[in-house]
Amino acid sequence: MAETLSGRCLCGACAFTARPDGPAGTGACHCGMCRKWSGGIFLSVDCGDSVAFEDGAPLGRFRGSDWGERVFCTSCGASLLWQLQDGTHQHVSIQCFEDPGQFELGVEVFIDKKPGNYALAGDRKTITEAEVFALYASEGGTT
Repeated sequence: MAETLSGRCLCGACAFTARPDGPAGTGACHCGMCRKWSGGIFLSVDCGDSVAFEDGAPLGRFRGSDWGERVFCTSCGASLLWQLQDGTHQHVSIQCFEDPGQFELGVEVFIDKKPGNYALAGDRKTITEAEVFALYASEGGTT
């Protein structure tokens, strides 16, 4: 994909631009923190470190681990993105973009933490909690 898209929170106070990675970087997270934070499955697209918020955006941050943090709007409470604390690996909620349907789901992470009362249609790559931790541990972060 690599084109720059505009996004925003529910109230519009946190407007930003980002360059989504496309299908390979679009995923569903089933970890307990994402489910509580987003009210369900957190559907996001990897935007690398390209997210640029407009000046004055009322951003809040919650550090859920030694290396990962969740960014949200302090005005409306909208979940915006998960990232490593150094600002890399920014996984932006696809719901922040005008057309979330443009993102084809490529991976489900924390698949072993998915509750048994739902399943997503289609076949895609799946990653367990242990595999996610191994993936990010060398870079200093997790959920």
